[in-house]
Amino acid sequence: MKLIEKYKANLQFKLDVLSVIPTDLLYIKFGWNYPEIRLNRLLRISRMFEFFQRTETRTNYPNIFRISNLVMYIVIIIHWNACVYYSISKAIGFGNDTWVYPDVNDPEFGRLARKYVYSLYWSTLTLTTIGETPPPVLDSEYIFVVVDFLIGVLIFATIVGNIGSMISNMNAARAEFQSRVDAIKQYMNFRNVSKDMEKRVIKWFDYLWTNKKTVDEREVLRYLPDKLRAEIAINVHLDTLKKVRIFADCEAGLLVELVLKLQPQVYSPGDYICKKGDIGREMYIIKEGKLAVVADDGITQFVVLSDGSYFGEISILNIKGSKAGNRRTANIKSIGYSDLFCLSKDDLMEALTEYPDAKTMLEEKGRQILMKDGLLDINIANMGSDPKDLEEKVTRMEGSVDLLQTRFARILAEYESMQQKLKQRLTKVEKFLKPLIETEFSALEEPGGESELTESLQD
Repeated sequence: MKLIEKYKANLQFKLDVLSVIPTDLLYIKFGWNYPEIRLNRLLRISRMFEFFQRTETRTNYPNIFRISNLVMYIVIIIHWNACVYYSISKAIGFGNDTWVYPDVNDPEFGRLARKYVYSLYWSTLTLTTIGETPPPVLDSEYIFVVVDFLIGVLIFATIVGNIGSMISNMNAARAEFQSRVDAIKQYMNFRNVSKDMEKRVIKWFDYLWTNKKTVDEREVLRYLPDKLRAEIAINVHLDTLKKVRIFADCEAGLLVELVLKLQPQVYSPGDYICKKGDIGREMYIIKEGKLAVVADDGITQFVVLSDGSYFGEISILNIKGSKAGNRRTANIKSIGYSDLFCLSKDDLMEALTEYPDAKTMLEEKGRQILMKDGLLDINIANMGSDPKDLEEKVTRMEGSVDLLQTRFARILAEYESMQQKLKQRLTKVEKFLKPLIETEFSALEEPGGESELTESLQD
């Protein structure tokens, strides 16, 4: 009901009502020679603009739609101008001079198609100013032609401005990308980078642009509310994360936290994702591409990992008793261009602070995997807490304390700012009331002032 009342109170409601009045019934009385009877239909034009705005927002091809929209506006203006020209010719008299439409009694110019095409042709020549039309004769004709020329100039300026803006928008992403490439080229030239390395870098950029991977997802989604951004991330990445066996039975809330922390990375052919002995600080999930587990020579392949595979999940859990520790146990190399998702150890631990039960479950799953692969030292696993683990916990606690101190300092600063503002307001109130108080006291000090005050109080 509120929506209906709001609509009725709006100007658009009045325009909609006027536009649907069946004025066509007047043709029964006046005949078909008065097309002006249906002019109330033009009141719907605001709805057309509303439709165009919504369509432009929802379409996947906004630039093409804007160009089509601009062309349609131009055609409509030319059509309306042709109708006005014909109406003026009718009012002056067909064939009365060389400027107006020729005599309709002439069979050549009496046909409806010829009337419309002739008027449309005249309107196009006048508004675009690209051709010559018969010169006006009467003063009213001169005024109309001058107005038409001014409208034509505005249309031309609008076309040039809009098309230039559209082309700039269409090329904005390419221009930004090209500026990055140029900056990298200048840097490599300045640092005397080898030609082979330079070619690899340029090919990597070409791959990003060709496969439309230049978009920064965080930058695009940062304007969305957290809930909507989380839903998009779940829709895009959740199935990929569920493929990791240690996350298969985790709480939905934890999976959402982890999905938001996945970072896309692209590797070119021959790039090493990790090398044997490196400290593992991230785990990887293959979105697209192929990776090879290779020997130290970088040529011999033991196994090939394809879409949906993952690795490095054990190294980021800091499982006590792991024979490999947190170090990588294999060399993994990209065969072609590969798209991966990366989850860092810090992001995982940050998410697990709110889910202690999930952390215990993940560590237990990790121990089972290590035991199955023969990579777990049972004696060390059953011992007390590892000093390194304690040191890491202390480090994380120190980080949390620093964060709390920062928040407390911000709250304290806000409190002091509020106090300062309150003092300023009290000072203003004091300055305002001081003259009034002094006036009252001076009235009391005058003879008879006290009795007058008493009488006023009694009243």
